[in-house]
Amino acid sequence: MAARAHPGTNSPASGIDTRLPWWAVVLPALAFAVLLLLIAGPDEAHAAPGDPAVAHFVERIQQTLSH
Repeated sequence: MAARAHPGTNSPASGIDTRLPWWAVVLPALAFAVLLLLIAGPDEAHAAPGDPAVAHFVERIQQTLSH
């Protein structure tokens, strides 16, 4: 005899829970953006004018990954 699943559990009878935590979407998207900036090169990856913190951050990432 098959045991009956409790309500609210993830059993084949109740379906599969497909919700993802927030970081499962944000982290791959962030990694993709950083890699895209690195591939584009420093000539095409410009930060907004007047925002040296972002430019400095991107330069530090490029320096860290290139060594």
